Amino acid sequence: MSEGWEPGAFKARVDQVLHRFAAEEADHLTAIDGSLGPVADAVETAVADGKRLRAAFCYWGWRAAGQPDSDAMVRAAASMELVHAAAVVHDDLIDDSPLRHGRPTAHLALHEAVRDHPEPALAARSLAMLAGDLLMSMAGQLFVTSGLPAAYLGPARPLWAALARELIAGECLEILHTGSAAPDTAVSLKVVRYKTAKYTVEQPLLIGALLGGAGERLRAGCSAYGLPLGEAFQLRDDLLGLFGDPALTGKDGSDDVRGHRPTALLAETWRLAGEEDRDHLRTLLAAGTGTAEDTDPADAVRDLMRRLKAPDRIEAMITARVEEALRALDELDLPGPAATALTRLAHSAAVRRS
Repeated sequence: MSEGWEPGAFKARVDQVLHRFAAEEADHLTAIDGSLGPVADAVETAVADGKRLRAAFCYWGWRAAGQPDSDAMVRAAASMELVHAAAVVHDDLIDDSPLRHGRPTAHLALHEAVRDHPEPALAARSLAMLAGDLLMSMAGQLFVTSGLPAAYLGPARPLWAALARELIAGECLEILHTGSAAPDTAVSLKVVRYKTAKYTVEQPLLIGALLGGAGERLRAGCSAYGLPLGEAFQLRDDLLGLFGDPALTGKDGSDDVRGHRPTALLAETWRLAGEEDRDHLRTLLAAGTGTAEDTDPADAVRDLMRRLKAPDRIEAMITARVEEALRALDELDLPGPAATALTRLAHSAAVRRS
């Protein structure tokens, strides 16, 4: 890899690592018993696609610490994508989401494997949960077998523990606040921070920097850059979830409304609404938890949000967080390639259509 930032070339390297590693794990599973084939397929499908942003942040944390390109580091960075794959399988299961990357989510794809089970839907969900657990285990395995010296890997272990703890905390917070009678922006932003921002940007970047021998100042700078940028990433995701093109996002555009999830977009809509609009919003969200035969309320929610200019508020939050991240980056004396790459990654993470 050249000294410059070549996203396509980097993604290809990460894809190669992930696809090979997942294929090996699939072979191990089916060697135990051929009936595990559908679970093996679910594991391979979970890592088939992705922007590989988490791997990129980890890699450029390493380079920010002054380290050269390294195939072993690319393998270590790729482990961040297995964390993401695990989180996605579990998140889709929790949210009962039907689509991911335009394909049925794992708990739906596994229905066929358990069609003769007394409770096929429950069995398929159980298989998906276990596939997600396996993906998280695979993340740790890929990291420790990356080829980096054990002396490099050891100091990163506490960060791995924090990553898992905070990711689970964020998922739990989302569940605990889903369906809140009075959505609150501060609560929603806390969910954003722990469910997504930390494991998407801050922690991969910190792990890469720590592997590269970063000192305290660089690590503090990684957090000052990574946290607001990670929040901007998820805020953009929330906008795309309701206002994006499903053909590009690969997701069901009514998921958040149907699930009455505590997004910042919903919280800002609630904050901006008067009593009449709040009553209307309550009715629409209640309809969103109804049966498949009910009228989808998502379009009416979108209209209300647009009228109250809630999407504009989220756009302003995204802009402010990207600017905060870039200011933090400017204060660090990084090697040229790392500064360029992290600047470009900031824009690509927050300004996107999928």
